[in-house]
Amino acid sequence: MSTAPTSPIHPDGLPVPRRYFAMLAIAIGITMAVLDGTVVNVALPSITRELGATPSAAVWIVNAYQLAIVVTLLPLAALGERLGYRRVYLWGVVVFTLGSLCCALSGSLETLVAARVLQGLGGSAIMSMNGALVRHTYPHAQLGRGVGLNGLVVAVAAAVAPSLAAAILAVGSWPWLFAVNVPAGLVNLWLGLRALPRAETGDRPLDLPGALLGAAMFGLFFIGADALARDGGPLGWAALAAALGSGVLLSRWSRAAEAPMIPLDLLRIPVFALSVTASVCAFVAFIIAFVALPFHFEDALGFDQVRTGLLMTPWPVALGLSAPIAGHLSDRVSAGNLGLGGMLLVALGLGLIALLPAEATAFDIAWRMALCGFGFGFFQAPNNRTLLASAPRTRAGAAGGMLAMARLLGMTFGAALTAIVFHAAPDGAERISLAIATGFALAAAAASRARRM
Repeated sequence: MSTAPTSPIHPDGLPVPRRYFAMLAIAIGITMAVLDGTVVNVALPSITRELGATPSAAVWIVNAYQLAIVVTLLPLAALGERLGYRRVYLWGVVVFTLGSLCCALSGSLETLVAARVLQGLGGSAIMSMNGALVRHTYPHAQLGRGVGLNGLVVAVAAAVAPSLAAAILAVGSWPWLFAVNVPAGLVNLWLGLRALPRAETGDRPLDLPGALLGAAMFGLFFIGADALARDGGPLGWAALAAALGSGVLLSRWSRAAEAPMIPLDLLRIPVFALSVTASVCAFVAFIIAFVALPFHFEDALGFDQVRTGLLMTPWPVALGLSAPIAGHLSDRVSAGNLGLGGMLLVALGLGLIALLPAEATAFDIAWRMALCGFGFGFFQAPNNRTLLASAPRTRAGAAGGMLAMARLLGMTFGAALTAIVFHAAPDGAERISLAIATGFALAAAAASRARRM
């Protein structure tokens, strides 16, 4: 996919105002990809009824999208380094938009699931190129601002997803959840063709065996974690064991491969490896909290579903407010110290929520949730900036892919771990889960502080 010849390679970011149009294109793309990971959850009951499916089968409307992203994220990141981040991103927008149209026109569960796979492939291309495009859009001295703005967009998209889905369903049927992506995708494509940065392409060979082993490892891990999250049965443990076996084979293959899919060269950089570790631990804590807290609010504290939903809102709102501030500061202040302070605030907030008495008011909960969100924003933006900046510019695609993969792995592992706790200790599962989340938040703080960048 090409564009006008007035799109030269800019070695240190884009000039203004093209930079702003490029960030708008990036923001639209990541918003679509994030929203479609969650908006469909609200409509699952009505989709199940209209398509005559069982609830257990309808779950694959969600899983198909997530699984397609997990197994293709790193291969597409590697492809972006070879073909160009802009090109892979734009084709991802095309595929995502086409998949959204197919979802809207689906008349059976099978065609909807297949369309969700297509949509997930496009979403994976968008996500895998997101970090690399941000890095090539902003000059190095202002990279934190771009990362912080990107974090704000992701936080807002995650926060408004349930409300947006409810608003669409209030005036239309479930196909409109997907149909709205078509005009947004066309606008994104138009903007991207004219504004997104070009970057030098490389000649690294594609690691096809590594891609297949990686797909098996991540796919089996996702399936196993999802199975454990639902019933804790032997299928989940068997899938996780197979994922571990695939991971061992991938590790052995990667040591000998000329250009392995898993970016071992980047993981040998201490700052990069610590940033990835911190991100995984932080998102484990994040998803444990967001799975366990609704149960805690309703079962232990006696709030209804509507108030519980409102009480979950301060976290993403505070995150969205703090992320741009933290991103701006990370251009001048140690990201290790910002991340340390941020995750300590998350740990403090989670601990204070776990210790709330049964007569706690909504205000008691809201300010603690806002404290967690504020701390998470001060961790995430500086951590993402450090992760991207610690890799060579020529490896921005692999760095961006690892950034997205760390988030997905942390959230998948955290959800599975919470399911295991609820299965093993149903009586005190909420408080135990919050204690575990606090531990992972402290681990993320320690990994962040261990950096020297």
